[in-house]
Amino acid sequence: MKNRTVYLVANGDLRASANQKCEAAQLAMEALLAQALRREGWKVKRAHGFRAEVGHGFIDSQKYGIEVFRGIPTDAPLVVAEAVWQYSHHVLPGLLSHRGPILTVANWSGTWPGLVGMLNLNGSLLKAGVNFSTLWSEDFTDKKFLVGLRKWLKSGLVTHAVSHVRKLQPSLSKDALLGRRFAQDFRRRKAIMGVFDEGCMGMYNAIIPDELLHPTGVFKERLSQSSLFATMLTVKQTEATAALRWLLRKGLTFAWGKSEKTELTRRQTLEQLKMYIAAVRLADEFGCASIGIQYQQGLKDLAPASDLVEGLLNNRERPPVFHAKTGKELFKGDALPHFNEVDECAGLDGLITYQLWKQLGFDPENTLHDLRWGRQYQGPSGRRVIDEYVWVFLISGAAPAQHFIGGYRGARSERQPPMYFRLGGGTLKGVAKPGWIVWSRIFVKDGQLHADLGLGEVVELPKAETEERWKLTTSQWPIMHVVLPGISRDQMMARHPSNHIQVVYAPSRSAAQRGLTAKAAALAELGLNVSLCGEI
Repeated sequence: MKNRTVYLVANGDLRASANQKCEAAQLAMEALLAQALRREGWKVKRAHGFRAEVGHGFIDSQKYGIEVFRGIPTDAPLVVAEAVWQYSHHVLPGLLSHRGPILTVANWSGTWPGLVGMLNLNGSLLKAGVNFSTLWSEDFTDKKFLVGLRKWLKSGLVTHAVSHVRKLQPSLSKDALLGRRFAQDFRRRKAIMGVFDEGCMGMYNAIIPDELLHPTGVFKERLSQSSLFATMLTVKQTEATAALRWLLRKGLTFAWGKSEKTELTRRQTLEQLKMYIAAVRLADEFGCASIGIQYQQGLKDLAPASDLVEGLLNNRERPPVFHAKTGKELFKGDALPHFNEVDECAGLDGLITYQLWKQLGFDPENTLHDLRWGRQYQGPSGRRVIDEYVWVFLISGAAPAQHFIGGYRGARSERQPPMYFRLGGGTLKGVAKPGWIVWSRIFVKDGQLHADLGLGEVVELPKAETEERWKLTTSQWPIMHVVLPGISRDQMMARHPSNHIQVVYAPSRSAAQRGLTAKAAALAELGLNVSLCGEI
């Protein structure tokens, strides 16, 4: 800290198109951050610059990240500034060996999801055992940010209040006993998690080491997206057409157009349904109780996006899939729990939740979402008026129709943005229905599995508010409006170790409390370190 110079790095996407589009937003955020640092008497040195050959100034690969960090003094104070989604593994090698104080900083925006990228990086650093501090701000002039920045500049450390978190205490309640018995049976029966190419978009925090996973009774079957694509080629056109007719009868709307480059087309949807059928058949072949498709790199260059596929897999009511030779219906009456972006922490969570909720007699459909953004809302919510901080939970795929107002009839499939998916493919878009949920996150810390759990209320917002929130984030994706009782915005940001959060509905608040008690006890019985968050 002697020469009062802070080094700054900007980590980005692997895809040049995404980095190019986000360049201006990143530079605007960095300018505000640099002003704040200069006002405190510090200089800012950006460790890498604009590269004309790629059209942006982001770190866009692990290779380039290692090169950049070679030029940063290992004891220098370092800021990782994020206004966009980023691939954590690009900078992880450099951060692992950095000895100076590290600060991760994000903007607060739905449109430019730096906070989502930063949460993933924070979770990755937590898993890797790297000491770091973290801050976020809308304009980098608010008192809370400036006080935190001064603390970090003075001591190399800033902490946040997390009084909403408390360690799970042993319980002899009926629901806790049910959860423990469930866990004992779950571990005894064992289950296979199908992983279609491990590690997606740099999410190091989303990979569970085998030695931590196995004691829970779950084992990975490492599959390849090449196999998924090859199996797609064996699915008959008539089978995909039959699945499409089933969805149309259920009332699902498709935003079809004619341009393959910019619009969703019927052909793309049929290709997605071939992927859906192929995924179910491969899961049956390998005995998988759940599967995760990597979703981005590799497969996106061969086929339309997997989003519609993921939403269908997570719903018990879905187009029937039959064995290619015997004609037997596969996973009849059941969902095939899918963990979006092959997030294994969400995969373990989702599988346990699905089976436990079935035992409780609750609708077991569950999904992960991005903890995307949020803002205070005051106004009507159904038949009442609320004044609450309402989060936007948003994810491109995996959300089941069972979660939507109106189910399939309330859902719509829209094309993924061409910036990310050249070959198109539709999402399964809807507005989450009002009700009580249990939210959770499994994560790795200090070489052990941990889990945070809490209650949430999904609230209904006026159509105009929903549309504005979609416009400010990603309008093609399913959305959930969530209030987290007893947890402030900053408490959630300070604690949550991932960009992802798992959600499942319960019939009522009291039922959600029962489910949370049973799930917490089950996870503890499986060896996880469990904490409860917020008002329980």
